[in-house]
Amino acid sequence: NIDPTRRYLYLQVLGGKAFLEHLQEPEPLPGQVCSTFTLCLHFRNQRFRSQPVPCACEPNFQDGFLLEVHKESLGDGSKMVDATTMLSICDPVHMVLIKTDTFGETTLVASYFLEWRPVLAAENSITNIAVELLGVGTESKVSVGVLNIRLEMYPQLNKTLSPEVTNTQFALERQKTAEKERLFLVYAKQWWREYLQIRPTHNVRLVKIFAQDENGVNHPVCWYIRPLRAGRLLDTPRQAARFVSVLGYERAPVIGGGGGKQEQWCTLLAFLCRNKGDCEDHANLLCSLLLGFGLEAFVCVGTKAKGVPHTWVMTCGTDGTITFWESLTGHRYIHRPINPEDPPRVEQPKPLYPYRTIGCIFNHQKFLGNCQPSDAVEVCVFDLHDESKWKPMSGEAIKSVCAPGTTSSVPVFPPLCASTIDAAVASNEIELQLRLLVSEHRKDLGLSTVWDDHLSYLLSPALAAYELERTTGVSAGNEEFQDAVRRAVPEGHTFKGFPIHFVYRNARRVFATCLRSPFCEEIICCRGDQVRVAVRVRVFTYPESACAVWIMFACKYRSVL
Repeated sequence: NIDPTRRYLYLQVLGGKAFLEHLQEPEPLPGQVCSTFTLCLHFRNQRFRSQPVPCACEPNFQDGFLLEVHKESLGDGSKMVDATTMLSICDPVHMVLIKTDTFGETTLVASYFLEWRPVLAAENSITNIAVELLGVGTESKVSVGVLNIRLEMYPQLNKTLSPEVTNTQFALERQKTAEKERLFLVYAKQWWREYLQIRPTHNVRLVKIFAQDENGVNHPVCWYIRPLRAGRLLDTPRQAARFVSVLGYERAPVIGGGGGKQEQWCTLLAFLCRNKGDCEDHANLLCSLLLGFGLEAFVCVGTKAKGVPHTWVMTCGTDGTITFWESLTGHRYIHRPINPEDPPRVEQPKPLYPYRTIGCIFNHQKFLGNCQPSDAVEVCVFDLHDESKWKPMSGEAIKSVCAPGTTSSVPVFPPLCASTIDAAVASNEIELQLRLLVSEHRKDLGLSTVWDDHLSYLLSPALAAYELERTTGVSAGNEEFQDAVRRAVPEGHTFKGFPIHFVYRNARRVFATCLRSPFCEEIICCRGDQVRVAVRVRVFTYPESACAVWIMFACKYRSVL
């Protein structure tokens, strides 16, 4: 399905070498589950994924990807794009290497921006590159391994450029980017000095202007946000919030103690491919999706209880309503400020949100530092146009380093991918595994297990209602569920049910967690007369490989009392 009027870059990954961490790894036996590497690519709105290969010192990647060069507005479809035009396309190929262990847990191994344009000056439009991948976070200076990559232009270029031309272009781009970044840094320092002049105590507020990505590179925080449309994959802002909340939460790993937090704001591709990330990653993605849905959204940087630094999202309604969105849970809170000037008789609203202080807010175009006398969220007034309350940064300055296309260091956001998980198949698999685990567990306790398939099926509406409530905030269908259960449980019998929610699909891990809950353990280990046990699993899939897993354990037994 190659369009003959289009220009393509054929990128082949021909094996890897020197992945020294896997030097001692034995060859996996046929059929044996082993850790694997997967390579994810993004280039100009196109995403690709390699076949998983077993982790080894020389992983056997053998994959080819056909990347269309003039996606979007560049070049009209009827005209073949030439080498000179392609030289002006400064989008790199973003490559992310993910390791998946035998339990299905993912880790980010490396994130690399490949400069593909040397192929424009290569003989026969073919070039081979050895790409050295460096680690992430605290290991961003350490080599992880080398990938052998072959690049080929298709169809072949009639006229190749000279290496001098391409090298001059790269040097000019680097110079331009460095100059823009230098000017922004000068501006940011000046802004910070002015901010401290308002009140010296401002130096302890959480005003975050720069943040490090997974490669340890500093970017202005606005760089991490971009209005992101989910196509047909998400229908509402609340569904977007639900999707972001079911992506896994994991703090960036720290080597050594001391309770320090390793800062790592991931690029969107790295976050999505890993399928989990820190609270900043969640907040950045949610803010981008809400902007895509046409809302005025900001990421808030502040603290929650006990002074723990935290980020969350805020939207401003046209009527002035301020809504906080917690990206890790999908919960929404309306903000009503307390007026400290009010006499004691006036009843003040009780804040329901977990946030304590707020230092700054930002999105892709704005950055505002909180300069109100107190940075407590409950007394904070979100009148963003009042410069005595919020000190803004120049929109022009932000645009110079954060708008896509301004510099080669601002990558385009990848599109979201549809889920590849079959919800029915996944639900059945987990349910069967849980049945085996429950039966084994009861057998160890000397109990027999009789499954009630009818009762199991009747639990479905409850699980659907729980997910609907999480997505929309509306609960429905509870009356029918209760009625059905009452009919299924005969006179003189007792029914007990316990729902529980997960964002992963590992049945053993799920079961171990369930046993830690006294209510759930009581149902699984139920003793008595005519005990019937039921379990129902419902997997709800979301874009990428995110999913919400709802499980309900239930039992009915004859009350002997």
